[in-house]
Amino acid sequence: MRILPKKIDGIKFGLMSPEYIRKFSVLKIITAETYDEDGYPIEGGLMDKRLGVVDPGLRCGTCNSRVGECPGHFGRIELARPVIHVGYAKRIYKVLKSVCRSCGRIKLPDERIERYRQEIKTARKIGKNIDSIIEDLFKEAKTPKKCPHCGGEIFEIKFEKPATYLEDGQRLSPTDVRERLERINDTDSVVMGFDLDVARPEWMILTVLPVPPVTARPSITLESGERSEDDLTHKLVDIIRINQRLEENIEAGAPQLIIEDLWELLQYHVTTYFNNEVAGVPPARHRSGRPLKTLAQRLKGKEGRFRSNLSGKRVNFSARTVISPDPNISINEVGVPEVIARELTVPVVVTPLNIEHMQEIIKKGPYNYPGSNYVERPDGNRISLARVKSLDELLEKVKPGWKVHRHLINGDVVLFNRQPSLHRMSIMAHEIRVLPYKTFRLNLCVCPPYNADFDGDEMNLHAIQGQEARAEARVLMRVQEQILSPRFGGPIIGGIHDHISGAYLFTMNDTKFTKAQAFQLIYSSGIRKSLPDPMIDENDTEYYSGKQLFSLVIPEGLNLSYKAKICRKCDKCLEEDCKYDAYVVIRNGKLLKGVMDEKSFGAFSGELLDRIVKDYSTDDARIFLDSVTKLVINAISRRGFSTGIDDEDLPEEARERIEEILINAYKGVRELIRAFNDKVLEHLPGRSLEETLEMRIMQVLSEARDKTGTIANEYLEKEEKKRRRENSARIMAISGARGSLLNLTQMTACVGQQAVRGERIKRGYAGRTLPHFKVGDIGAEAKGFVKSSYKSGLSPIEFFFHNMGGREGLVDTGVRTSQSGYMQRRLVNALQDLKVEYDNTVRDTRGVIVEFKHGEDGADTSRTDWGNIVDVGKIVRRYADQRGK
Repeated sequence: MRILPKKIDGIKFGLMSPEYIRKFSVLKIITAETYDEDGYPIEGGLMDKRLGVVDPGLRCGTCNSRVGECPGHFGRIELARPVIHVGYAKRIYKVLKSVCRSCGRIKLPDERIERYRQEIKTARKIGKNIDSIIEDLFKEAKTPKKCPHCGGEIFEIKFEKPATYLEDGQRLSPTDVRERLERINDTDSVVMGFDLDVARPEWMILTVLPVPPVTARPSITLESGERSEDDLTHKLVDIIRINQRLEENIEAGAPQLIIEDLWELLQYHVTTYFNNEVAGVPPARHRSGRPLKTLAQRLKGKEGRFRSNLSGKRVNFSARTVISPDPNISINEVGVPEVIARELTVPVVVTPLNIEHMQEIIKKGPYNYPGSNYVERPDGNRISLARVKSLDELLEKVKPGWKVHRHLINGDVVLFNRQPSLHRMSIMAHEIRVLPYKTFRLNLCVCPPYNADFDGDEMNLHAIQGQEARAEARVLMRVQEQILSPRFGGPIIGGIHDHISGAYLFTMNDTKFTKAQAFQLIYSSGIRKSLPDPMIDENDTEYYSGKQLFSLVIPEGLNLSYKAKICRKCDKCLEEDCKYDAYVVIRNGKLLKGVMDEKSFGAFSGELLDRIVKDYSTDDARIFLDSVTKLVINAISRRGFSTGIDDEDLPEEARERIEEILINAYKGVRELIRAFNDKVLEHLPGRSLEETLEMRIMQVLSEARDKTGTIANEYLEKEEKKRRRENSARIMAISGARGSLLNLTQMTACVGQQAVRGERIKRGYAGRTLPHFKVGDIGAEAKGFVKSSYKSGLSPIEFFFHNMGGREGLVDTGVRTSQSGYMQRRLVNALQDLKVEYDNTVRDTRGVIVEFKHGEDGADTSRTDWGNIVDVGKIVRRYADQRGK
């Protein structure tokens, strides 16, 4: 039979009528029993064979198919009394408030109804959403107190969740509600948003309940031999039992009170069958206390059908293990353990040109690396080499057109990913390097885009199976193509931590290397360039400066000048004559002035790296990063770099000056409090007197901490010069390798004011923060100022305040993570159908234009200068550099 291909024009959702449910169901369920004593499905029960089968030995009673072939068939439960569908409870309430209780017409004049009908008709024609029109109708129709059609009086209707309606204080039964909805004519139904092809208002009240097939709620056999039923089956058993009791009581003429109680219980069971998390309804539970997972819970949420089974997929050809650092591999590479390379495979088509090589790989089999795990015939059948008895026979059969699933080898392109995947660079293409041991190896420069560190992080690797996918990954996703971030237009891949401190020490003016040391460094770093002429010191000894050796990794012809991270921000910049060597000058690829620090090639701020990518190529940028990594890490490893508690030592003179500043700050706070109490404190604009006092105190204490930091830094620098030994903690801070001068200040001089929600600490006991202070004390110490440093140690009270500030940070981090994750998910869902077309417009899947130019300027952020399409200053400086000023 030839099937004609057809295009889906649209999908329509609707309600099922009682007649339709009866028509498509194969039987009426009459008993709550499931299996008999022999474990055979009971006829007329919830596991009846006509509903489908899940046991291997049985055939379906409807289509006579076996397990796996039978899709399952619906049954039905005829409800003794109507019940409200909890999913439509709000819509029923709006409809009841909008229609007359007597005649069932909308409580608006005919001309208003006709106007709404025309609006809906027009909106549907042009593809506009009609929800807002219908909401306007409901708002307008609920206000009249008399029906304009029959003149009937209207009583106020109230809605009590989940599914109770009160009219003038009297409860409306589902039967009453259904009768009213039945009275609504077709015209009014259309105006209220009902599509008559698939829905009528009264169908929102259930009289027949569809029973899903057995395949949708299979039972399982436990180790003990007992059967365990699905949650839906448990719920349906409850519904049938209560329904039978209700039917029996109605037939026996039981008192109305008993019937109403059973009816309400039936409503509860049907409600929790549809949704077991309705507000105000206690959830149905197992005997163990676990809430049942009913229809709504199967669909919604992270573990539901849509997000877990449709959007989320499990994949083959993937591996996961812990990551470790390796500065000796390229940024484009990932070190893969041999055990993983032997397990993951890529298909290679056998051709006349490679058949001999493929036969060699097949001979090695799955246990000898590099070998192969499977051979695939042209018809798609796979042969496992682990189970083949005679390899020689198989080798004779292998012909061009077969596929060999070989082990991963050096140079294969794979995808590497770290979760959470928050941006494009969370999954990038690497070439593998098979290495011993059992962790993935990653170049340190690639940590920032993955937000990876090596404290136990795990990452995922995906072996690409197709040639097209491999080509796309190599061209679009390779690490070197992702150096510039699409978020801010600067490098996101670059030097971190010891790259930065190593480069800073390496390029300082007093860094000198003998010829032997220089040769050793250059060779071990993989640099294959001729060394420049050596320099000669005052003792006529030849040496190479760090700047000379670093120039070997800078591309030839590069001209650049900028302020380094260590810049002191002097009142007048002396540029090339800077006494701190903080102005970088590169001419024709030679580093003449300045030191290399975070501003040069650090992730997020590397000026030099940014210029290499934009003016040369991503290949040059990769070579630069690979060479720099090896060079500076080799250099710093040979030199040694360590920090200890003595890096935070201050001389007595410095400690006295810091103490004096803190005494003056305390004095300033007391004066402010006195001025406040005497009502002479000057108001800040738009602030109350209390707010003014708090802001002034915060200002005084903040200035005090900054001054102590300046003094500490000044003396640490003096000590460096006196001892002729670098202070490692200070080097890390000023070069941008790790930490900041604020961290150093807190370690050496003063921790400073602890803040909660941006204010001084005020919560605690009545009128005071801790019982150790007088009631009403608002001085510096009583409100969370920590005058000690981390090195000197905090007093118990200071420690308590410090923990209050830290606790807020922890809570805030947790809250912000969940909020930003949810926000991103909503944005992704909203924007995932948009794309930039070849005419540069942004359109959705229907071709509707959302923007005439992407971002309204058509700029690709990753190709801009830190977000600016043109940086005129840089162009002028580059031109001046080329002209040699």
